[in-house]
Amino acid sequence: MNSIFKISSLLSIILIFSSCNSFAQKENNYSTKIDSLIQNTSPVFNGVILISKNGKKLYSKAKGVSNFETKKPLKFDSQFEIMSNSKLITAVLILLEVEKGKVELNAPIKKYLPELTQTWADSVTVHQLLNHTHGIIDLQKPLVFKSRTQFKYGDLSYTLLTKIIENTTKKSYTEIAETLFKKLKMTNTFCYSKDKIQNLVTGYFNSKGTFEKVQKTQITPQNLGADGVVSTVTDLAIWNNNLHKGKILKPETYQSMLRYTITAQHNFFGKENEGYGYGIRITEKEAVKYVGHTGLGDGFSSVNLYFPESDISLIVLENQMNEDSELFYASEFKIKNILLKSDLFIKK
Repeated sequence: MNSIFKISSLLSIILIFSSCNSFAQKENNYSTKIDSLIQNTSPVFNGVILISKNGKKLYSKAKGVSNFETKKPLKFDSQFEIMSNSKLITAVLILLEVEKGKVELNAPIKKYLPELTQTWADSVTVHQLLNHTHGIIDLQKPLVFKSRTQFKYGDLSYTLLTKIIENTTKKSYTEIAETLFKKLKMTNTFCYSKDKIQNLVTGYFNSKGTFEKVQKTQITPQNLGADGVVSTVTDLAIWNNNLHKGKILKPETYQSMLRYTITAQHNFFGKENEGYGYGIRITEKEAVKYVGHTGLGDGFSSVNLYFPESDISLIVLENQMNEDSELFYASEFKIKNILLKSDLFIKK
């Protein structure tokens, strides 16, 4: 009888451990799937991935090379041009000026940019620059639509916001942005400069598997606030952990950033129109709500997403961009969908 009891107890222990192991494997199903994806996907994945929760790393991977000529491998701290993901940083810098009382969101931009000569400078507001509803396509031309009535994405508005920051602070955009990066301990993040490339990897255009090195950057001193920040996956996770947890902006200011008055469609975020706030998209029609942005240019692709209900960040940086627009963010889109279907988001 005692032997039967021992055997029964042993079997129970084995079943418990087996169940725990099976549960752990199920919990980590996204890791195996992402590993398999980036090894076998087409077009090829060449970049760095970080998934974090509560500020702690859940998954990280660097696959590919930083330079296709030298075959130097990518590292976890490799630096990438994040392109339009710079816009959220600029929006935050503007909102910090709002908190200081130096900028009013509903004020006409002429107040901060007196050098503008077009009549629309007296009606277009800072708010409209931030959410791309301004209608400006050229500083010397009339508006293409009445401000606030439509959404038209572009870099020009954030170039103007860069200048507003410089005019109100009496400092360069680089100095203001890098002071914030230093405060947040984003030690590998800086504003692009030809004289300061540190561990910046090389960007490439991918034409059907042939990689062509980008010889000339689209970043200028004037458009740093639109496209000009260089960063790493780790530093962008630090950024998310501070921004979305009230460590940079006051709660009411942060909410104003997410309170959208316009919607727009972007293939990465789905087929439906979704909200666009200040340098950030607010996705509410997918299975899980999330916020974030993409960046593309100079042979770089970047995605930075934050899932507020679970406090999860997904950051993917690649030093390649596809020639075929249908393949923009191809791997990033698949990684996002793997994550959305994982147990990280299934309520237990």
